[in-house]
Amino acid sequence: MSFPMNVNRPDGQRVARRDFVKLGGAIAAGVATTTLFDARFAHAAGAPTASAETYVGELYASLSDNQKTAVWRPFDHADRLKINPNWHVSKTTIGDDLFSKKQKTLVDQIVRNITSKDGYDRLLEQMEYDDGGLESYSFALFGEPGSDQFQFELTGRHVTMRADGNRLDKIGFGGPVVYGHGEEYLPDSPFFQQTLQANKVFQALDADQAKQALQKKAPSETAVQLKGESGHFPGIGVDQLSSDQKELVESTLKMLLAPYRENDSKEVMEILNSSGGLDQLHMAFYQQEDIDNDRVWDIWRVEGPSMVWHFRGAPHVHAYLNIGIKS
Repeated sequence: MSFPMNVNRPDGQRVARRDFVKLGGAIAAGVATTTLFDARFAHAAGAPTASAETYVGELYASLSDNQKTAVWRPFDHADRLKINPNWHVSKTTIGDDLFSKKQKTLVDQIVRNITSKDGYDRLLEQMEYDDGGLESYSFALFGEPGSDQFQFELTGRHVTMRADGNRLDKIGFGGPVVYGHGEEYLPDSPFFQQTLQANKVFQALDADQAKQALQKKAPSETAVQLKGESGHFPGIGVDQLSSDQKELVESTLKMLLAPYRENDSKEVMEILNSSGGLDQLHMAFYQQEDIDNDRVWDIWRVEGPSMVWHFRGAPHVHAYLNIGIKS
């Protein structure tokens, strides 16, 4: 499936990315659903009587003993909190013959209901590009349904997503999430609009603020462990910004969270507010890997005691979000 944002000229030259900012949010309409998912069992996405966790419970109840052996883990299994941009939590993929069409449709419904409509479309676009679609990804179930320790996890190339029903206190999404895209030119990625939005904050800084925010070299992309109140954070503190600049940071966070379902986004903001609000955050932008040398910084980081959001846009997108109150 091709991406809608093609920035190649007929002569092979790249179009300067600032010339197509208007395309940053474009996504091809009508992403086709693979025939692996049977419409007879599909529920309406976002239906008020059905949550992702409802479908997780249905999926668990439908599993045979052989299927449970393949995809079930104890809740405290190390795989549940593994941080990796390209791995499979189980050896069996969703498209495998081990699963029925109904079960595959339940997985699809879980994914629909842990994302917004736009987020779901972008995710399918990314998965199709990176590994042929959702059927190439894998999932696992941790713990026991109905308890406070039960979680669905979806993994694969450039994806780690979770459904936990906010059961884990003060841990956003139930653990770290990962997203990315294999396209090596960031403006062709469905996540480029996030970099454009983050850079609006940088562009709003005065010279002294920009000097503080701009760093030479980024930390390791997987260095997203929460540091708590005693942590040292790179970049400029949001508490040093004007009210207008703070409003821009807040709108940026809301835009970054838009691909996820409302309940998870709300929980993220509640965790932030309970640990000092926006003023506890820092924003850093990195000079390395500046695509097109245009000072639209492609690697950036939002970090504070209870949040790390690391976006590496070059050589291709790897992004990580970890939020929670460090015990």
